Amino acid sequence: MGWLKDEVALITGGGSGLGLALVERFIEEGAHVAVLQRSAAKAAALKEKFGDKVVVIEGDVAKYADNVRAVEATVARFGKLDCFVGNAGIWDHYADIVNMSGEQLDQAFDEIMGINTKAFILGAKAALDELIKSEGSIIFTLSNSALYSAGGGPVYTASKHAGVGIMKELAYELAPKIRVNAVAPSGMNVNIKGAASLGQENLGLLDARDPEKIARGMPLDFLPEPEDMTGAYVLLASRQNNRPLSGVLINADCGLGIRGLRQPRAELLNN
Repeated sequence: MGWLKDEVALITGGGSGLGLALVERFIEEGAHVAVLQRSAAKAAALKEKFGDKVVVIEGDVAKYADNVRAVEATVARFGKLDCFVGNAGIWDHYADIVNMSGEQLDQAFDEIMGINTKAFILGAKAALDELIKSEGSIIFTLSNSALYSAGGGPVYTASKHAGVGIMKELAYELAPKIRVNAVAPSGMNVNIKGAASLGQENLGLLDARDPEKIARGMPLDFLPEPEDMTGAYVLLASRQNNRPLSGVLINADCGLGIRGLRQPRAELLNN
């Protein structure tokens, strides 16, 4: 018997990368799964891959109405909601304050914070009543940039640091009915896309970086697959194995915290 037998989870950004791995793992653990996905192509691929096993809702995580539709569709199909996984996110390809124009910074802030940060609050609000009924849980996907510098530019880093604060505040506000936790993965073999406002919407992380170089920067000396990260989410979603954990950030960083990240980018200030 799986750890999530007969549980119902709604996962945002479940059409690719870590989100897709979470959909597959939650199903393997016995859960019923719904996905809120912006890309129509990815939504169609999910339907083709999983058929009736998954409810797919096309929508934007940064819009409250779309989060409400996703929760309503989940409950209509499965009768309840036990776990909301706020997973959708975008990167910024190290867009730094020195080389971004003021206009780019303004636009990138709204886009990245909307998807990476505001969506957490909107999704939690949309799921709130159902999660109170089920005494369920919320899990947010963060990043090593929630804890360290040099995992992205200032806007991306701000979005992930803010996620820690949202997780802790909601854990406080929603206790004892709802457990709220987060997972902060390291870099992994996922081609997460950048911000459209910076012209990066078709540029993935692995298009711009050498996977072997990323792996060499990890004390554990490997580049994780998205499947490697799913166990932490299963633990946090499990009622049997996670009754006492709330307000907890699982730092799945492949040991980066042992010695920190790479050297500071001081050369930018000398140009």
